Amino acid sequence: MSSIVSIQNLTKTYANGFQALKGVDLEIRAGEILALLGPNGAGKTTLISIVCGLSMPTAGRVLVDGHDVVTEFRQTRRLIGLVPQELTTDQFETVWNTVTFSRGLHGQKTNKPLIEQILKDLSLWDKRDNKLRELSGGMKRRVLIAKALAHEPRILFLDEPTAGVDVELRRGMWAAINRLRETGVTVILTTHYIEEAEEMADRIGVICGGELLLVEEKQALMQKLGRKALHLELKAPLDVLPPTLAALGVTLSDNRRGLVHEYGNGDGVAGAGEGRIGQVLAAVEAAGLSISDVSTRQSSLEDIFVSLVGAKP
Repeated sequence: MSSIVSIQNLTKTYANGFQALKGVDLEIRAGEILALLGPNGAGKTTLISIVCGLSMPTAGRVLVDGHDVVTEFRQTRRLIGLVPQELTTDQFETVWNTVTFSRGLHGQKTNKPLIEQILKDLSLWDKRDNKLRELSGGMKRRVLIAKALAHEPRILFLDEPTAGVDVELRRGMWAAINRLRETGVTVILTTHYIEEAEEMADRIGVICGGELLLVEEKQALMQKLGRKALHLELKAPLDVLPPTLAALGVTLSDNRRGLVHEYGNGDGVAGAGEGRIGQVLAAVEAAGLSISDVSTRQSSLEDIFVSLVGAKP
């Protein structure tokens, strides 16, 4: 799959010396959904602002469909739609006029059938004559998406698109974004909701301290960095872990009533993995320990994110 956005050694340093981006390299594929995860101040919004032409880089280069965002900003801006974090709309204007005006701002001719279809796709058609101040927070965010789509961009940036939106509306917006991807629109979103990235994204990028720590296919990331754990609840507390279990990497829980065996792919531990479960169970039986319950747990994308960000100095 070809890249539609190419970010090359991108750096942003502010006048006070703060370095928001530190040599970021990233290729964004046409037609994918890429989720950028990172804590507050990680550089997510700065990165989006530069790609969208709202901020100038200190060094490096960004190409959008082969056009430089600095020297060919008119061409690149037409290709990009941006949904910002803040609700920056005229609260006394109607939904229809707001979205139609946004199309005109990008030099596009009036296209009423298109605007109608966008509003219907985002479940806003029944609200087309409502003023923005009459809408809920979730509906206002849908209007921001409609505005960003009005000039038919090929790339859509969503900066925290569901912040402050209730669960039901959030899932509705996920469905709308997936429909956009099906039409060929490339979607890049930043989010604090890990489940949002896990639900929607094709690839996951983790950014922290202005550095891009990794970009991976979602499933490959879960496979490589994800871990599983076998939990064995004991009928009686254990004072000392038998050496045979310790040798297999089993640990004793804090309440001393549970045995934990962690395993996963890509950790390089000899013998680690599901194949060792049989050895663990045999060692438990040989030690004369009685088990009252057995459970397993697989690490989530949130666990992986926390471990990556926590490991960064």
